[in-house]
Amino acid sequence: MGNKKIGGFGIEIKKLYKIFGPNGADCVKLIEQGVTKTELNAKHGHVLGLKDINIFMPAGGIQVIMGLSGSGKSTLIRHINRLIDPTSGEVVIGDEDVVKMDAEQLREFRRHQTAMVFQKFALLPHRTVLENTLYGLEIQGAPRNRQVDCAMRWIERVGLKGFESKYPNQLSGGMQQRVGLARALANDAPILLMDEAFSALDPLIRVDMQTVLLDLQKEIKKTIVFITHDLDEALRLGDRIAILRDGEVVQQGTGQDIVMNPADDYIASFVREVNRGRVIKVETVATAPNGSSRELNISVQAGATLEEAARAMTLAGASEITVVDGDGQAIGVLTLPQAVDAMVNAQVACSTSDAKKVA
Repeated sequence: MGNKKIGGFGIEIKKLYKIFGPNGADCVKLIEQGVTKTELNAKHGHVLGLKDINIFMPAGGIQVIMGLSGSGKSTLIRHINRLIDPTSGEVVIGDEDVVKMDAEQLREFRRHQTAMVFQKFALLPHRTVLENTLYGLEIQGAPRNRQVDCAMRWIERVGLKGFESKYPNQLSGGMQQRVGLARALANDAPILLMDEAFSALDPLIRVDMQTVLLDLQKEIKKTIVFITHDLDEALRLGDRIAILRDGEVVQQGTGQDIVMNPADDYIASFVREVNRGRVIKVETVATAPNGSSRELNISVQAGATLEEAARAMTLAGASEITVVDGDGQAIGVLTLPQAVDAMVNAQVACSTSDAKKVA
């Protein structure tokens, strides 16, 4: 593989199983035959970590893996860089199956293709911010001047210029996590793995770090796999979301898909208190354009949320707004009552979406 960048091809996980125990491979058939996680542990002394995981993670997007403690989400992310070996299945990136890599290929893959940001920061306490940030480049054997130049650029990008000579114990938790993010970005790996990266932060700092990540992603467009147990965080960050329970994918899709069409009661319990106005897109609820749409004075881009459209209508004192595409062409009309109904009533949003009134 060498140093070939393969992250641009996305990540495809196929039929992935992980069963912890001495005879895991023999237990895959038991699971396929219907043995439950509880039965596997009680009768066979093995623990089901992951069951038949099939997820395609598009290149250049943020794939969120969400679930409660013990759902298998951290186990799953560690299969991507093979910190954990699967019992069976494939992890395909480009035309390479990570599962089949030998020791040297795997070492090169980890050095050049992936970078990881951890929940507990994982900074080296005896190294400064600068030395922590350039650590990956040092491991790669990059020239010292390149190490420093690259590290300083990312230190500045994450808002830590002036702190490069400080040590981790001189920084707040949020600042330490910015160092962890800068270190991962300095590696210039196409795949960024983030395991509960913001979970240890206070709520306001956590939101701030989400903003930092989203702003950076507009430029870097890396393939990011982000693990969280928090639905609000998943909905804010994820281009796509996969929800795990007991090692199995319960539902996957866009945030809007999951909020509007929960697969079962388990997912419905997650999304019940979600602010739909911040998730549902205007084109989902808008009706087809008509003659009056040309007379409307205000418009909103497709992709905007219902909350953004409702705010624009309220400020303008209007009861309708035109939904336009990237070229400014009208593709629909949204009324204030429609927006409000969809924000508070899931059935309204679902039935409107199913009708597919807006192309």
